[in-house]
Amino acid sequence: MIMITDAVKILVPAAFTFLIGMLITPYISDFLYRHKFWKKTSVQKTLDGQVATISQQLHNDEVKKTPRMGGIVVWGSVLISTMLFWAFENKLSFLSRNQTWLPFFTLIATALIGLIDDYLVCRDTGGHIGGGLSLKKRLLAVALIGAIGAWWFFTKLEVSSILVPYIGTVNLGILFPVVFVFFMIGMYSGGIIDGIDGLAGGIFAIMFSAYGIISFYNNQIDLAALCMSIVGGLLVFLWFNIPPARFYLSETGTMALTTTLVVIAFLTEEVVVLPIIALPLIVTSASSLIQILSKKFRNGKKVFLVAPLHNHFQAKGWPPYKVTMRYWVVSLVLATIGIIVALTS
Repeated sequence: MIMITDAVKILVPAAFTFLIGMLITPYISDFLYRHKFWKKTSVQKTLDGQVATISQQLHNDEVKKTPRMGGIVVWGSVLISTMLFWAFENKLSFLSRNQTWLPFFTLIATALIGLIDDYLVCRDTGGHIGGGLSLKKRLLAVALIGAIGAWWFFTKLEVSSILVPYIGTVNLGILFPVVFVFFMIGMYSGGIIDGIDGLAGGIFAIMFSAYGIISFYNNQIDLAALCMSIVGGLLVFLWFNIPPARFYLSETGTMALTTTLVVIAFLTEEVVVLPIIALPLIVTSASSLIQILSKKFRNGKKVFLVAPLHNHFQAKGWPPYKVTMRYWVVSLVLATIGIIVALTS
């Protein structure tokens, strides 16, 4: 009976968040289109300053005119549903100091930072890659939020160790905050996976579902409810992001989701399996880094036709839907492996 009650507490917020999202999304979409919140020019240069010929062909923002800021759908619906459950102080409320305050704060704080970046990108007409806030400023913002999270874990929750599967607890001592911030920045860099219709939304939904299962197994019911509430918001986003996409997650979505995922991973004490569950993000980030280093140290030679990796597959002739669905399959397999490791270690 207790398990059934806990399951209801997890599933109801997920369903409610989905319904809230479906109700508010048409208004959000209409607002984004009316105010033309999309890139005004296609990317002209790569990160290393060279002409982005292939990227211009793949993205072609001048023609598509697809709004950014779609992440509002995800965190906006989660924000509304969380506050409603909390305001009525019922048994379905999952906002708690020891489990969900920090990830909820991270979700909203980084979403707002990303929203500022998206706004500036939509007003940028220079065609530079990224636009908006500089990469240094965004990394600094993520590091700052990470430092706040590390402080909360280290001082409030008195956590200074991580659990290594099949080995045991490893005490990091004063290095814990450094490791925490490293994971935050590392996962955030994988946010560039938001480049093909439905790709990022599906992968993030799988990853948060995985940690929802892990949280439930750990009897962290409030945390599991938050995870599944985020999944509910992501499913709304996917509903409207299936080709042709109505909008993209963009920075307000990817920054919020990647950083929140790290906080949840530390709260479940299963951060070591995060590189397994979130491997698509890591590979995506690594492919861009490899491309940059290869061109710098190998006289302009490239490893990939274009980076990140999902765009490389597009450049090879894969239809976007094939790239997306194969990434979903791989992500589901990796999430399953991560869950098995977490639950059996």
